[in-house]
Amino acid sequence: MGEETGEESKASIGRAIEAISSLISLSHSIKSFNVKWQLIRTKLEELYSGLAALQNLDSDFDPSLSSLLSAILATLRDCYDLATRCVNVSYSGKLLMQSDLDLIAGKFDRHTRNLSRIYSAGILSHGFAIVVSKPTANSCKDDMRFYVRDLLTRMKIGDLEMKKQALRKLNEAMEEDDRYAKTVIEISDVVNILVGFLDSETGIQEESAKALLFISGFGSHTHRSVLIRSGVIGPLVRALENGNDSGREASARCLMKLTENSENAWSVSAHGGVSALLKICSCGDGESNGGELIGVSCGVLRNLVGVEEIKRYMIEEDDGLTTFVKLIGSKEEIVQVNSIDLLLSMCCKDEETRESLVREGGIEKLVCVLSSSDSNSSSKAKEVALRAIDSLCFGSVNCLNALLSCKFLDCLLYLLRNGEISVQESALKVTSRLCGLQEEVKRLMGEAGFMPELVKFLDAKSMEVREMASVALYCLISVPRNRKKFAQDDFNISYILKLLDHDEDDGRSSVMGNTKFLISILMSLTSCNSARRKIAASGYLKSIEKLAETEGSDAKKLVKKLSKNRFRSMLSGIWHS
Repeated sequence: MGEETGEESKASIGRAIEAISSLISLSHSIKSFNVKWQLIRTKLEELYSGLAALQNLDSDFDPSLSSLLSAILATLRDCYDLATRCVNVSYSGKLLMQSDLDLIAGKFDRHTRNLSRIYSAGILSHGFAIVVSKPTANSCKDDMRFYVRDLLTRMKIGDLEMKKQALRKLNEAMEEDDRYAKTVIEISDVVNILVGFLDSETGIQEESAKALLFISGFGSHTHRSVLIRSGVIGPLVRALENGNDSGREASARCLMKLTENSENAWSVSAHGGVSALLKICSCGDGESNGGELIGVSCGVLRNLVGVEEIKRYMIEEDDGLTTFVKLIGSKEEIVQVNSIDLLLSMCCKDEETRESLVREGGIEKLVCVLSSSDSNSSSKAKEVALRAIDSLCFGSVNCLNALLSCKFLDCLLYLLRNGEISVQESALKVTSRLCGLQEEVKRLMGEAGFMPELVKFLDAKSMEVREMASVALYCLISVPRNRKKFAQDDFNISYILKLLDHDEDDGRSSVMGNTKFLISILMSLTSCNSARRKIAASGYLKSIEKLAETEGSDAKKLVKKLSKNRFRSMLSGIWHS
């Protein structure tokens, strides 16, 4: 074949594409040599994608391309002959046919590599277009696979711009439909190509990191294992160190997904990931500039601290938790939440690290997150801070003293009164824990005004909330000074009595199942003369007597104690008359 003009070469490309489509269709009807024909179909799809990218070129065609097109058309004719013989079972022997099929697959592979070399030389780098359109939302699996294979071919043989464009298209497809992530995992080479791109030019590195993030977030542990087997962790760490902001963030998020399985922690450490993550956290202030990257990096480190050796290394490198304590004060929610979670994981089972947290001012920082004057802390951050305080501060005298010395009770009381429901419940859990401590703490809580707030939770819809409030209130009124203070407010006693009066409950079930706790509170209050007199004179005595018939010994004891008081009052009246 002589040197072709541009129009003749385009015609040859069209014939080759048409022949490939016909061959792929014919191959699906072949019953024998399934594995061989599956391999040939894969090669044909890759070659199709490479040729399709040439159709809209405006530049002159190179003679080397004309020669390649001639060879491709000849191979396609030979392959069509083999396909026809397989369909008609007209071959002379299986071994000979298997050998012929291997030779054809090898030829297609060489054609694709030759086409790739032409692309790499830059001859065909102008005027290209993505020809294959993304399938519609209801397309079949084969259409989706064909589209992904087309993009894969462009990643393999295209110049930098074509590779980048193919990656963007792949990411758009996975973002719109997660079935594409599954397709990517199923097609060999795609993941390996993406992992290899992490060490490429910045733009390609960024797009490949985003693609791998989509894959890591899809499906089960099995799919993430595909990434691990491809050796993704080392390249992700390198991208974390030298990529642009968007690429680094995507790499960190991918690492966070992969390290949810603790078995991968050592691999991250072995590739220098811990040092890279610590550097990111220590070089930023956790504000809007780089806040997402810092927050995600804290999330990865949180997944790693379960390994004792890694935790010790982090503490030594961070000079006593300084960096993470500082990050608690960030205005970015993701930084606040993940740094608190990280510190909680580091300190909860380690007394020495907990003491370091106190020395670095970590407890004060946690209380600042809860402060009513700090509008920068989200409800989620407040919940996490309360959970950390609950886990860290009640098993250590130093932590508890540090907590109480920085106006924590004022913050806690404010959240009980004004916090969102989820924050209120978290605050109530911590309040309940505090109420179980020594008498001095209970006395302080009584003076601060916790008892009226706890009364308001006695009629909550959640039984768990009602029980926590009841038990906490019972603990507080066990202190004589608190009991006297509680009895001074007529509303407190009358409200509890009203909750026990099922006849006035108007069919509500909010207090049902909480009766025994309320009776225990009243029983404790009878130790205070003024409270006992108020209960006896309240008009609810008949309701309590009715409860004693069904609620057991505690209610009977309460009735007995109140009856004695009423009998004494009657005797006193007779005597004075």
